[in-house]
Amino acid sequence: QLELVESGGGLVQPGGSLRISCVAKTFTLDYYAIGWFRQAPGKDYEEVSCISSESGRYTNYADSVKGRFTISRDNTLNTVYLQMNSLKPEDTAVYYCAPLEPTDTCSRLHRNGLDNYWGQGTQVTVSS
Repeated sequence: QLELVESGGGLVQPGGSLRISCVAKTFTLDYYAIGWFRQAPGKDYEEVSCISSESGRYTNYADSVKGRFTISRDNTLNTVYLQMNSLKPEDTAVYYCAPLEPTDTCSRLHRNGLDNYWGQGTQVTVSS
């Protein structure tokens, strides 16, 4: 059974930075493409970034975060990161990572991960 654990969220001021992590607990992460999603109160899930499997050659970003967020992966640590800079109050949400098809090249963003998987997420709050 797939299990991903998100961490690194917290409270940050507008304009600040945060890096959140996604660690695979029960499988080898490099086999899968990975998506970072978020859900703000009262809103649907939104994928903000995607990275392809293995080397992570392909990435994609939602327009709302393009130029501010960077996704990366360290397969030696079985971890995918999301570096978030120039944070805005509208970035406030619970952030989730989810596995995607191994062959996914992130040419488009997704509604959800494989088998509609959702972990416990990590809360990011941007407020002064």
